[in-house]
Amino acid sequence: MQLPVVNQTESATIPARQGNDSEARGSYAVVSLGCPKNLVDTEQMLGRLDQDGYRMVSDVTSADFVVVNTCGFIDSAREESLGAIDEMLALKRQGKIRGVVVTGCLAERQQGKLLEARPEIDAMIGVFGRNDIVQVADRLQSGVQEQQRVFRPAPIRPLSDAVRSAVTPRHFAYLKISEGCDRLCTFCAIPKMRGKHYSKPIEQVVDEAKRLGQAGVREVVIVAQDTTYYGKDLYGTPKLTELLIELDKIDSIDWIRLMYFYPMYIDDRLVDTLAGAQRVLPYIDMPLQHASDAMLKRMARKTTRSLQEEIVGKLRDRIPSLVMRTTMITGFPGETEDDFEQLIDFVAEQHFEHLGVFTYSVEEDTPAAKLPDRVPGKIATRRMNDLMAVQQQIAFQWNQSRVGTTDDVIIDSKFTEQEGVWIGRTRSEAPEIDGVVYVSGIDEDADDSPQVGDIIQCEIVASQGYDLVAAPNN
Repeated sequence: MQLPVVNQTESATIPARQGNDSEARGSYAVVSLGCPKNLVDTEQMLGRLDQDGYRMVSDVTSADFVVVNTCGFIDSAREESLGAIDEMLALKRQGKIRGVVVTGCLAERQQGKLLEARPEIDAMIGVFGRNDIVQVADRLQSGVQEQQRVFRPAPIRPLSDAVRSAVTPRHFAYLKISEGCDRLCTFCAIPKMRGKHYSKPIEQVVDEAKRLGQAGVREVVIVAQDTTYYGKDLYGTPKLTELLIELDKIDSIDWIRLMYFYPMYIDDRLVDTLAGAQRVLPYIDMPLQHASDAMLKRMARKTTRSLQEEIVGKLRDRIPSLVMRTTMITGFPGETEDDFEQLIDFVAEQHFEHLGVFTYSVEEDTPAAKLPDRVPGKIATRRMNDLMAVQQQIAFQWNQSRVGTTDDVIIDSKFTEQEGVWIGRTRSEAPEIDGVVYVSGIDEDADDSPQVGDIIQCEIVASQGYDLVAAPNN
């Protein structure tokens, strides 16, 4: 069951907001793709357009122009982005929309190559040019027949995300604490698209979090390219611990969820802070990518299987009821059957509650693209399926073990296919990427019927694969 929000694998046309047609300077629609970091950029552009008098519509054929915020991370994401662009350009040729503006990581990465292949694109805005969206829209609306390109160098300090129009449900939001990445993982092109790592000052992040809380956000999801590296550029040493201590003091926020840990800079003080926090959830997303020392070295991950085991063990031992999510890559150049068996063994031993798998995607201008011993696509896919089969059994058994327990559930939406059923999540499920909880047995006519954003105590009564069924505790 997909929630009606943007996610990493599906394009989404953002729902329209209310506005006065007669006062609008123009209308626009948005297709947002990619990760939560990209979604924050989308919200920032929407905020500026809305602030300047533009009106968003949900039907792209009634928009003056469409903004396509693209992802350029892996092959499937690029294909999805190109498909969305081509779909909008087809509407333009049919006279149903006036213009197409392409933004985001694919625009930043391909620039002239993308324009050469698709000259009908009216404007392209790179990652760091997002604040120029209003000027681009104004020029497009003026009728000037001139292709616009807005590519800015990475700023010295992160762009502010304070001017946002939320596209997630009102009760949760992503909070980007830094931009860019200093890691040189051989498979990854993000540093080429997003630049070097630079952190927002602690005071700025806390201010943005308070604004979200005041706006009704109950769950804040912390995102960055490398969360544990936060603050090293500003303060000389990582400061995630200090940031979390300050965020944990914000009374208007109930849950703080942590994404995109890197297996470095996780010291005892950080672990103690996570273990003792009131609002920081016992949930950590830490992409590990592999478990074979040979593969980790080829990926330039600067870690080993034993170090990863030590870190995961320390987190498990000291943070009560910790839930962990990770991602792995199969088919990386040089991956042998023995390397893959080591990965299988590691996943079977560690019992990650949530795990995703990518097959290796050749990224242009990355060191891994030049590595020998390419793994055929069929083998990479077979290994992905084999690894997911192991993980599926772990995840299903974990969900089954939760039946009969009690937990808080945050309500995300109504389940439209059945009356009296709502869709939510416990502390153990991140929005959009993990399973959901179907909360049944609710009298929607009752005065105390839950609303979207409510956190209610429920008993888990059944498991359905990756999802759960729960009933409110009366």
